[in-house]
Amino acid sequence: MNTRTGPSRAETSPPGTGAPELIRAVPVRHPGRWVAAGVLLVLTAMFVHMLVTNEAFNWPFMAANMFSEPVLLGVRTTLVLTVLAMLIGVLVGVVVAIMRLSGNPVLAGVGWLYTWFFRAVPRLVLCVLFGNLGVLYNRIDLGLPFDHYWAPLLGLDTGARFFSFDTRDLLTPFVAALLALALSEGAYMAEIVRAGLQSVDPGQTEAAQALGMRRFTVLRRITLPQALRVIVPPTGNEATAMLKDTSLVAYVPLTTELWFQLQAIGNRTYDPFPMLVAACLWYLAITSVFMIGQYLLERSFTKGDRRAGAGVRLLRVQARN
Repeated sequence: MNTRTGPSRAETSPPGTGAPELIRAVPVRHPGRWVAAGVLLVLTAMFVHMLVTNEAFNWPFMAANMFSEPVLLGVRTTLVLTVLAMLIGVLVGVVVAIMRLSGNPVLAGVGWLYTWFFRAVPRLVLCVLFGNLGVLYNRIDLGLPFDHYWAPLLGLDTGARFFSFDTRDLLTPFVAALLALALSEGAYMAEIVRAGLQSVDPGQTEAAQALGMRRFTVLRRITLPQALRVIVPPTGNEATAMLKDTSLVAYVPLTTELWFQLQAIGNRTYDPFPMLVAACLWYLAITSVFMIGQYLLERSFTKGDRRAGAGVRLLRVQARN
């Protein structure tokens, strides 16, 4: 607390004349803060009153449909899509980040091209594009490349293809939506992972290698624990963004997704606004759970980073000796 103080004993009385006087502390007033707090309380009360009294919210209708079977199925699809897209995106991002940091110019160039394309194209466009990939091919064949050129020269009429799939069976709306989201996420995760790996001091890797540690061991015990401290927070943000972007798959169209189901109920009952509010509440609830998981994960990796730092200091001492 900031205080104004009155004159002290040393300033008002000559030394040796008696007991010192008590300091008179006067709290500093903050009338502006109280006015701002009062205004915020009034605005909050007005907002709550609007929520309760405005009939447009139609709370009974929203509560009756918010937990219906199609909506719960949409919640499950949204969660599965988010988790799978993030897992694939992280794996792709790690591979692309290593490619970009490679000394091979071909690998680095392909990694840069992948990142450039999927960061440049909006996810909504990617969802529509992957939902219409069946326009390119009716069937997908697996076999040796360019067989329709060299197979006739060898007298092979059927070519060199081993398996064949109908595109509609393989590229379902869920798979198309998953590919669009996961490949797009892989480009963003590649940049996050690359930044995390580059944030670790190269001297630590050199010290570990000087003691005879293999590159994979250095990556697992020295580099990665410290890089995760940089990687995990933005990855949590990406997971939250991915959860919200799953609503874009309604344009694939993926009809079992949460946003699609809520929209369908709103359009069918000619009362869309309560379903919009229900969508906000569902996304808020799921995002809150994700944020708790992110907090616990960050705390866990912070402990690992401290252990890795202690190990690096020990390695440096051993290297000097």
